Amino acid sequence: MIKRIVAAVSVIALAGAVHASDDEQHSHPAPEHLGTVTFATSCASAVKPAFERAIALLHSFAYAASERAFHDVADRDPGCAMAHWGMAMTHFHQLWEPPSGEELRQGADQIRQAIDIRAASRRERQFIGALDIYYRDPEHASPAIRAERYASAMAEVAGSNADDAEAQIFYALALIATAPPADRAHVNQKRAVAILEPIYRLQPQHPGLAHYLIHACDNAELAPKGLAAARAYSKIAPSVPHALHMPSHIFTRLGMWDDSIASNLAARAAAHEQGDLGEELHAMDYLTYAYLQRGHYADAERVVVELRSMTNLPAAQFKVGYAATAMPVRVAIERRAWERAVLLEPLPQSPPQVAALVYWARALGRERAELPQPSDADVAKLDECLHALQSAENTYWTAQVDVLLKEAQGWRFMTNGDPEAAILSLRTAADEEDAVEKLPVTPGPIVPAREQLGELFLDLKRPDEALREFRTALSFAPRRRGALEGAIAAAERLGDTQSGAQLRVELTQ
Repeated sequence: MIKRIVAAVSVIALAGAVHASDDEQHSHPAPEHLGTVTFATSCASAVKPAFERAIALLHSFAYAASERAFHDVADRDPGCAMAHWGMAMTHFHQLWEPPSGEELRQGADQIRQAIDIRAASRRERQFIGALDIYYRDPEHASPAIRAERYASAMAEVAGSNADDAEAQIFYALALIATAPPADRAHVNQKRAVAILEPIYRLQPQHPGLAHYLIHACDNAELAPKGLAAARAYSKIAPSVPHALHMPSHIFTRLGMWDDSIASNLAARAAAHEQGDLGEELHAMDYLTYAYLQRGHYADAERVVVELRSMTNLPAAQFKVGYAATAMPVRVAIERRAWERAVLLEPLPQSPPQVAALVYWARALGRERAELPQPSDADVAKLDECLHALQSAENTYWTAQVDVLLKEAQGWRFMTNGDPEAAILSLRTAADEEDAVEKLPVTPGPIVPAREQLGELFLDLKRPDEALREFRTALSFAPRRRGALEGAIAAAERLGDTQSGAQLRVELTQ
């Protein structure tokens, strides 16, 4: 653990325009608030503030702005190897989709330049060497394997630089990024929290500490532990849209819908102003989800209308494509607008795991509305998406699309008069879904499989089993509106007025 923390230097730069008084002929730039970071390097002292600004942006995943900032440092100090390390880090989106194609090539090129310069300090060479391990041999090693290798290298960096906060922080991020999705004990996340919390007490204005604590606690078990960081992060780095959005990950886990709405309204506005399309859509998706859970249906519908005005969206970019696809699917399915769900179409060039959301929604729409045309074609499309992901060895999304396929098949069994097969299919989907953590790209499944199983039991007039499934669903996703409404209906059918009243209070809070 940290034995000695160097006194922090506040990273504050001037950028952007602010209000000018009526009698002024020019405007004054507003202070840019990114938090407080100290990162010692052997680079020229003149570029130290600019380098630490770039690091602060990196810690808040403002990747494009961070890359520009590191590039400026490299221009001003050609011997600064760590500036090239920084540019390579901006292409390594550890908690998002891994770099590929041109982005992977650019990252590898920057880390090669960092190696060629040869940094003056051993610590810097260690940081550079660890990242070089990630970019090495992408033709034969998958992104997941290379991420594990990077995490192991960062463990050595942290171990040999016990007094260095940044070494510990970047190692903690690597632990979070390589946490197995099926590990419900959250071993890596807890190790990261154990590293981050003591440093956070000493450096409460550090953007990465609050940010990574939120990510580490973005699960049902640890979410309460992340609430303090969530409350703080948007105040630490309010100039970064992602910092305004990230608190909503914890708010979503805890069912704090009003807080999530406020967080994502601010993030969306900031991202739009800064031209960050991916972050704007990401905030809009979380916003839509929160509106639906709060019962603010007109607001959710308005977000989808605004989405439709955003033309030529690059759906091949996963963050963009996922959010733009999920929003209309969420509204149609959660509003039980089955006929609308049937009319949805995947965006052009959607990855299979994104297009699968549309085929799933259409299949459910046909079965739940009992339309004359069966869901066979959409179920077949889901199966195609599943096989495409299996061929690509995309383990996580293969599992997620398999859940969607089993859900669609379950409702088709129900329509075809085989309720026991429907129960088995949805129960298997629920067990598989509950065993795997979600990724940060989404606030959660459109409708959890466990919640759908509860709905199925309600349809079958088996309220005791329905209530049990809804309560289990709520243990994973507190205050989800559909699960609460289903649980209330089941309790009332059982004559359990006390449970029904308690659940109604929770629904209206």
